[in-house]
Amino acid sequence: MNTEEFNYYLPEKLIAQTPLKNRSSSRMIILDKKTGDITHSFFKDIANYLEKGDTIVLNDSKVLPGRLLGIKEGTNAKIEILLLKDLGDNVWECLSKPVKRLKVGTIVNFSDKLSCKCINIFSEGIVHIKFIYSGIFMEILDELGEMPLPPYIHKKLKEKDRYQTVYAKNLGSAAAPTAGLHFTTEILNILKEKGINIIYITLHVGLGTFRPVTVDNIKNHVMHSEYYEISSEAAEVLNSTKSSNKKILAIGTTTVRVLETNISNNVFSKQTGFTDIFIYPGYKFKAIDMLLTNFHLPKSTLLMLVSAFASKENILNAYKEAIDNEYRFFSFGDCMLIK
Repeated sequence: MNTEEFNYYLPEKLIAQTPLKNRSSSRMIILDKKTGDITHSFFKDIANYLEKGDTIVLNDSKVLPGRLLGIKEGTNAKIEILLLKDLGDNVWECLSKPVKRLKVGTIVNFSDKLSCKCINIFSEGIVHIKFIYSGIFMEILDELGEMPLPPYIHKKLKEKDRYQTVYAKNLGSAAAPTAGLHFTTEILNILKEKGINIIYITLHVGLGTFRPVTVDNIKNHVMHSEYYEISSEAAEVLNSTKSSNKKILAIGTTTVRVLETNISNNVFSKQTGFTDIFIYPGYKFKAIDMLLTNFHLPKSTLLMLVSAFASKENILNAYKEAIDNEYRFFSFGDCMLIK
């Protein structure tokens, strides 16, 4: 299967640069995965597409304000560091830009409270950084760090919390699980009042999620690994939903990755670990019945995942419909409910 098959043209004007004033006012395409039929709706009406006893699964990972701008000691060169993963003992895996200005032993200063030392350099801009600070690291990060917005967003984010879901809890993501950005507390309450189960899992989103596939044959792509957790309480609700023949709605591709990794013999269980599952057309879904997702980058693993769920033809047709109707794309964009 060729990567180019998952390419499409998107006018730049449709890349959402800022979030909507009201999270839940996003437009929503409804795609029937069996027939390919498309209807248009709004996210605020999502409860209309669910029944009592159905279960919604949300990723409660919280985004680190992990973009730091610093000055290289000795040359005053500007260095950008993006935190990816806590390796322990104040050492983090980071993405550095421009990495050519770093060597092992380089010191970068961010403020009088925070600096770092480069202790290892890898390919694709990945470095290991040891942070030196006075005070509480996360408090300093919250003060100095910026939200790690994707490179296609060029406007400055005025409110940090707009790149967080309203239910974000477990700190550790390098990017937001964007399908969840549409939810408000009011929408969650409407769903609960209808008798729909709301449960939370955790998957810490890495930047590998958003990188395009660069190999010609998608089967040669090396998938990134991401940490996840699923509680015994969440597993119990999921198993009850399955046994009652009710539907499981995954909110976002990150949630799909957790659920499809976890399920075994049609049963969910309490689990922590890392998933490197790569879902593309031909994959047989075992865990989910419905998927809410944003519109994804061309040639990305996320586009391949949704194409596996609804067929490549249906997805690319839905994307064309969204483009023709000037839907907003990517992280701050509109969404699609696949049922």
